[in-house]
Amino acid sequence: MEYNFSEIEAQVQAFWREHDVYKVTENPNRPPFYVLDMFPYPSGAGLHVGHPLGYIASDIFSRYKRSKGFSVLHPMGYDAFGLPAEQYAIQTGQHPEVTTEINIKRYREQLEKIGFSYDWSREVRTSDPAYYKWTQWVFARLFESYYDTKSNSARPIESLVAHFEEHGSEGIHAYTHTPCSFSREEWLAYTPQEKSDVLMNYRLAYLGESVVNWCAELGTVLANDEVSEGVSIRGGHPVEQRKMKQWCLRVSAYAERLLTSLETLEWTDALKEMQRNWIGRSEGAEVDFEVEGTHTRFTVFTTRPDTIYGVSFMVLAPESDLVREITTPEQKAAVEEYLAATKRKTERERIADRRVTGVFSGAYARNPLTGAVIPIWISDYVLAGYGTGAIMAVPAHDTRDFAFARHFGLPITQVVLPNGEEPSETDSWEDAKASKEGTLINSGILNGLSVADAIKTMNSHIEKEGLGKVKVNYRLRDAIFSRQRYWGEPFPIYYKEGIPTLVADDQLPLKLPEVDAFLPTETGEPPLGRAANWHTPEGYPYELSTMPGFAGSSAYYLRYMDPHNDHALVGEEANRYWRHVDLYIGGTEHATGHLIYSRFWNKFLFDLGVVCEDEPFRKLVNQGMIQGRSNFVYRIKNSNTFVSLGKKDEYDTTEIHVDVNIVHNDKLDLEAFRAWRPEYNTAEFITEEDGSYQCGWAVEKMSKSMYNVVNPDDIIASYGADTLRLYEMFLGPLEQSKPWDTKGIDGVHRFLKKLFGLFYKGEDLAVTDTAPTPEELKSLHKLIRKVGQDIEQFSFNTSVSAFMICVGDLQHLKTSSRAILEPLLVVLSPFAPHITEYLYRALGNSGSIVDAEWPQFEEKYLVESVTKYPVSFNGKVRFTLEIAASATPQEVESAALSAPEAAKWLEGKQPKKVIVVPGRIVNIVL
Repeated sequence: MEYNFSEIEAQVQAFWREHDVYKVTENPNRPPFYVLDMFPYPSGAGLHVGHPLGYIASDIFSRYKRSKGFSVLHPMGYDAFGLPAEQYAIQTGQHPEVTTEINIKRYREQLEKIGFSYDWSREVRTSDPAYYKWTQWVFARLFESYYDTKSNSARPIESLVAHFEEHGSEGIHAYTHTPCSFSREEWLAYTPQEKSDVLMNYRLAYLGESVVNWCAELGTVLANDEVSEGVSIRGGHPVEQRKMKQWCLRVSAYAERLLTSLETLEWTDALKEMQRNWIGRSEGAEVDFEVEGTHTRFTVFTTRPDTIYGVSFMVLAPESDLVREITTPEQKAAVEEYLAATKRKTERERIADRRVTGVFSGAYARNPLTGAVIPIWISDYVLAGYGTGAIMAVPAHDTRDFAFARHFGLPITQVVLPNGEEPSETDSWEDAKASKEGTLINSGILNGLSVADAIKTMNSHIEKEGLGKVKVNYRLRDAIFSRQRYWGEPFPIYYKEGIPTLVADDQLPLKLPEVDAFLPTETGEPPLGRAANWHTPEGYPYELSTMPGFAGSSAYYLRYMDPHNDHALVGEEANRYWRHVDLYIGGTEHATGHLIYSRFWNKFLFDLGVVCEDEPFRKLVNQGMIQGRSNFVYRIKNSNTFVSLGKKDEYDTTEIHVDVNIVHNDKLDLEAFRAWRPEYNTAEFITEEDGSYQCGWAVEKMSKSMYNVVNPDDIIASYGADTLRLYEMFLGPLEQSKPWDTKGIDGVHRFLKKLFGLFYKGEDLAVTDTAPTPEELKSLHKLIRKVGQDIEQFSFNTSVSAFMICVGDLQHLKTSSRAILEPLLVVLSPFAPHITEYLYRALGNSGSIVDAEWPQFEEKYLVESVTKYPVSFNGKVRFTLEIAASATPQEVESAALSAPEAAKWLEGKQPKKVIVVPGRIVNIVL
């Protein structure tokens, strides 16, 4: 019987669907285990072979844990809102909901073909109103909450209002960037609008002014990863930095908790370090500087207050309101020109750009300790959102300050402590001193102190003299939560007399309205401004912006636990059973976006008592990328003739990417190439001596523009889903990036044919009830141990090698014993679920192999009954002897000397010495 993978896989998938094999419930008799994939955005291009890599790994782990007795939650859904669908709608007029539904259908078909163990009854889509009802509900709770710095948790905003009504602002412990000061009487006298404005300074979801990436052509704010080199990635339209009123989430309130609880997680050190850097905790002091000749004061944050004596210039962020206030008339034109240029860069690009740029404001500040007058500059290497948006520069203590000072010819200074410490962080400082550029500044009151003691002393002095205050600062920003788009979650907000007001919970979801076009209005309002009757029954207008993509993805893992609950985001019973995600698999590109926001979202819900765990993802594994293996043809210039790789150096050629799907093991299908594109239908070829056309190749990012995208549907059609799954794991370690190369896929497919051949002889099942031999048991149990260890360590590639070795051994042993072959199927089933399910049922089992128990490893079968001893004469091996493993060294010596093969080498001589290394070797010295 032939291994007909197409027929087998279709039959098995129908069996799974018919019997709801992958449906999971909260089973109190089984321990829970939650395995989650980062859900995909369903693009029109569908999946390529790089996308399923992490999904296959999580599926293997899910199936393994189920066979080990766990109730496994392994769901899948779609991150269905987003700019690509909206842009397509703008271009074609087709509603994003329609194209999203088409794309999801294609993704679902592709995922089902690969044979994943997803419980599709729990599928979620972020664009489904039944889903985004709960995103809106969480936003409403954030709007109704503030962060209490005393209890370190979210509290109802009503309790803050009650405090204001009794005590005013005195004695509050509320996190804010802009604290307010007012009495009880003043609060009670405030208008509703004034009270709303004050509360906006404390709400966890608030309306505030933020610097955003504004794309006028697209009519929306863009995230940093949607912008490159001053233009939008989608469409290449100009983008500028602009201050706008935006809805924001006060993520920064949770910075310390986000930082400290990292230590409780089973994440890689590299991933934790990325989060630590993104949160960016630093201890220092805020110091006030006065602008010379004015009463204007501004504050800088510094981690090195001990260097304040050596400040040689100040730098403001271009976005600082202070820039226009202090710029002198003589410098106004130059400053305006610089600000315009800066608007074209995102913050991410400014951080990465090492080029020195800046402009002098014309103004000066006075050093509060020394009284020295210091020039104030403006530069894009200072960011408005970090610290105070202003820095004091002591060039020898900071690389970028040093580069800036050298570029603009500013004084280069370093504070030197008399005990000999020179806390320079700049490699070029010694050069600056040698060339007399550098100036050593006396450290005043810090004489004789170490750097650590000097920092403590200066912090104390700053607070005592009223020059500033000691503070812990974080790089983590509040999240901008508005997008001027159509295809996103509507905010549950309307404006009553201009005051943002929540839509009542029983009116959720607030659904997206119909619009006549997906563009901004003629007056520049977001697309929702086109909707007729986009207001409450009382006539109050709804918010026109929508939520960003990360809104729907921040809590999707919770909804999977209880997807059909109409009364709660997640019910208490379901949450207490599943608790958290035990294993999360996804790419490192989400390390500082999605993972930060999800952790923040979860901690907030934990404060509210909605969830029972403070952290959502206990263990996280980042899969690498499957890169494309591009192929090239070489066209002779000014011709339509193509020369093979081996002869290209004989001609003047142009290298051209060619579709990898018409190349097989780097050999071009000539007729397929002629049919590929019209300009090549008359192509001529100069081939190798054997008549083949050999293509060049390179490893590159898998991309349509490089024609190296491999569709998993094509691989499944040619080899089957089980071959695809095994091969993706066989390519290399899960965490590493590796190239897709179909050269090895034939070997994996042959392995499955060999496996099938163990079970069938002709058309008949060849499995018997004969007792297994010790050799067969040894091979099986080596595999059970190896694969179990590999799965737990995510070393799936070495498991595939172990399967090949085991099947080869069993083929050599002519194994037919059910006691060996059935457990073999169970161990292989997480990797190749279709063929193993088919053969398992062919053996007469009525249930699914998914529910079969993982075979128990038994050490005794790996204990050797005999030992092979190489027997040497004067150090040269002459023959090998099999002796019982339990034999003593004396028995081994006797057996070696009395062996028939020994007579030839002894030649009647009496050995001078016999050396026996137990279990290893016998050496006879003559």
